[in-house]
Amino acid sequence: MAILTKPALRARILAARRALTEAERAAETRSLQTQTIELTAGAGTVGAYIPVGSEPGAARGAAPLLDVLTGVRILVPIARTGLPMHWAEYRAGELVAAPFGLREPPPPWLAPESIAEATVLLVPALAVDHDGNRLGRGAGFYDRALPLAAADARLVAVVRDDEVLDAIPAEPHDVPMTHALTPGRGLIRLGKDRE
Repeated sequence: MAILTKPALRARILAARRALTEAERAAETRSLQTQTIELTAGAGTVGAYIPVGSEPGAARGAAPLLDVLTGVRILVPIARTGLPMHWAEYRAGELVAAPFGLREPPPPWLAPESIAEATVLLVPALAVDHDGNRLGRGAGFYDRALPLAAADARLVAVVRDDEVLDAIPAEPHDVPMTHALTPGRGLIRLGKDRE
């Protein structure tokens, strides 16, 4: 089967996500909450994001994947056009509206390099393949931010079960994910070291 272009893949995946029922979304979120707790236990600092829209784990006015985490410091991204991604410490109930339809903590913000403190990074994705190639929204924020992560950090794409694909078009600047986290299949090792 031919590999679809990135725009075609994005359109197909976004349509499938929008077609989910509220009950399906809620069940996936509960599963991802449990798995996120297990994945980040003892991590110290976790890089994460606040899911929005049809992203796995999204909930109107809340951050259910982050709100269940205890005992870890959580850094979330601050994205602005033309600037490197900065980070901020997440605190439940303190989010404000941000560009691109996102939510973020209010200032003060941390330098882009602060993401190197995270041992686990939960990364938004539309899909990921078995080699670790990630399909994002196409703005390139994570392509520029992830090279600043610690070399031994777990880079975990959060996707739905059917969004782990055989192949995704990759470009030289793409940073491969080490794992995928899915509601039904759990944590999946990606890349050349996968089992």
